[in-house]
Amino acid sequence: MRITIRSETPRDIEAIEALTALAFLDAPHASHTEQFIINGLRKAGQLSVSLVAEDRDGIVGHVALSPVTLSDGSVGWYGLGPISVTPERQGQGIGSRLMERVLAMLREKGASGCVLLGDPNYYSRFGFKAEPSLVLPRVPAEYFQAIAFQGAIPAATVSFHEAFDTQG
Repeated sequence: MRITIRSETPRDIEAIEALTALAFLDAPHASHTEQFIINGLRKAGQLSVSLVAEDRDGIVGHVALSPVTLSDGSVGWYGLGPISVTPERQGQGIGSRLMERVLAMLREKGASGCVLLGDPNYYSRFGFKAEPSLVLPRVPAEYFQAIAFQGAIPAATVSFHEAFDTQG
């Protein structure tokens, strides 16, 4: 089945919200506010990239990217997530295609690097790894991962946009 990856349009917003809620419904470590995070980033003008994966049945995947702040003043860093694939389509490479596309976009923009919170067994295949010098407070260090596109990984504390603190 053919999958198209493209930037979101205003008509996709409801489908992205529904897909994200469904994708994280049974996720063991989810906050179950992931759809509200995306909406909060969009409303704050902080949704740097929002890509959808679409097939003939509609939107089957989504990935969000937003700027993050590093305590050492490093610039050009982004946070990846949430990333979602509809449950019945997980394991078919849709998430991998979204990851590859969004990382390529970051490289093309000259980004310094990207961070995410997630399963190290999954994200290591894209070059992410836990970096002891880069910290996200109150999360297990092995799940907070980074990839640098330019230069070294800084020694800093990372802050995501306040939309990540939303309760719905």
